[in-house]
Parts: sequence; structure tokens; C-alpha cells
Amino acid sequence: MGFVRLLRTPDDRFTDLPDFPFEPKYVELDDPHGGLIRVGYVEAGPADGPVVLLLHGEPSWSYLYRKMLPVLATAGLRAIAPDLVGFGRSDKPGDLTDHSYARHVEWMRGFAFDALDLHDVTLVGQDWGGLIGLRLVAEHPSRFARVVAANTGLPTGDVDMPAVWHSFREAVQKAPVLDVARFVQSGCRSTLSEQERAAYDAPFPNEMYKAAPRAMPGLVPYRPDDPASEANRAAWKTLTELEIPFLVAFSDGDPITGGMGPILKRSMKGAEGLEHPVIADAGHFLQEDAGEELAGHVARFVRG
Repeated sequence: MGFVRLLRTPDDRFTDLPDFPFEPKYVELDDPHGGLIRVGYVEAGPADGPVVLLLHGEPSWSYLYRKMLPVLATAGLRAIAPDLVGFGRSDKPGDLTDHSYARHVEWMRGFAFDALDLHDVTLVGQDWGGLIGLRLVAEHPSRFARVVAANTGLPTGDVDMPAVWHSFREAVQKAPVLDVARFVQSGCRSTLSEQERAAYDAPFPNEMYKAAPRAMPGLVPYRPDDPASEANRAAWKTLTELEIPFLVAFSDGDPITGGMGPILKRSMKGAEGLEHPVIADAGHFLQEDAGEELAGHVARFVRG
């Protein structure tokens, strides 16, 4: 069965974005449920440099990495920032039921490995970028060289999410009009300009396009019997035993994922003996508040 509606944001929504001069690139994924899905991405740095895969979360897109891409490129790294399906320049399956945790993992797997055939990847995952990316690392460890977890986790539903997250989930699900830029701003310490807020709204011309940002909070496993719980438990077990170097680079001001930082440092074998930075004065979207600083830590981690 195909998707009932597969929407594509008109290109003219993405003209004149502040500080985002990167040429959009596209790949097509052959989705077993919906035919061809186009995934948009940007990249910076030498094509033969060590690969850094930058995965964004809810409800942002690759624009979130605009401060990090130039820093990583200057360090000689090939920085690749895709838009999750349903976000940014990627195609948008228009129904809430088109979106599942498993499908989002599969879409990014298809992007990174089938389409781009990436190897020796350093994952940088924040928010849903980690929920998806950490699954990829656990399920395809031979493709990865390093992991940077930044304000993220891998919930199994065995421990409840914090109250602030439940409020966010309900707000997203009930909002008659989903104000994407406002949600991004609420996760930042810094103040976004009008132009930056417009850039976060750009992928979504109207409510029809917002199935993915509306669906994502409900896809986080917050009960032990969630459809993704079993796969995440298996991934968690694998991750704790992997030797892949695992850097925990959290901000000091994220009420949503803050509690996960110490757990990751303690649980991941690859985290032992590393100096894990704490990014000061930054909120949930630390790429926005302290992107250059986070990119510096990533570059030093890769260059070792």
C-alpha cells in the first residue's frame, strides 16, 4: 500500500534562509510501504574526509546544524546533515499513521547505508536524532567509528519520561495549529531572530504538512509495552557492550533529556575513560545555543 498523501514542500519556501548557504542534495529511497521517498540533506567539508552524520530531532531539520557544519568542514571532516522524513526538505507522509519509530529508523538506515554507503561514521544525535541514530549504531555497528550523544537517549518505556516531556507531548497533540518555531524557541536559551523562526517554519506551509512533528512525541516509548520497547531494549544491551568510543556531550540546561547524560556515561563501555564535555548555558537545542562549541568537541573527538 502506498501513502495516501506524500507531500513535498515547495522549493521557494527555502529561499534566503539566514546562514544556510549549503546546496540542497537529494536521494530517493524505495520504501516498501510508499514507493519512492525523497530525502533532502546538506553537506560540508571534503568528500573524502571522515564522515560525521548529524541527525536532528523534533520538530527541527538540518537548519539546526548550520553553526556546526562550517566548523566541522574546517576541521577536514565530511559533515552530512539529512532531514528526517516528514521534516525539512524531505518528503512528508501526510498521515499520522504513516509514522512509526521503526519506519524512521529504516528511512535513515536507507539514507546512510543504501543511498550514500557511509562507513566509519561518527554519529552526532540530538533529541530524535539519537533515538534513531543509536538504533542504527546498535543494529549496524560495523558502519560506525564513534558516537556523540547530545541531549538524547534511547528510552525503552521501562522508566517514565519526565513531566515536562508529557506536557510537551500533550501540547503537540492537542494544538489546533502547531507552532513549530515556538517549540524550537522554547528549547533554546538564545533568542531566535524572526528570520530564524521563519526558517524553522519553512518546511511546513500549513497544517497538512505537519504529520511528522505531530506524530513524533507519541512515538517515544514511554510505556514498557510500547511497539518500539523491545527493539530499544535489544539496542540498549548491544550499545552498552560495544567498544565504539561514545562521547556524552550534553548541555547543562535540558529538562527533557538531562537525566540521561549520567546514565549514558555510566552504562556505555565506549564512554569509559573519555572526558565528557558539559556545554554551559545551553538548552535542549544546544546546536542553536552553542553550535560552534559542540562542533569543536566533535572535531577534536574525531581527530583524537
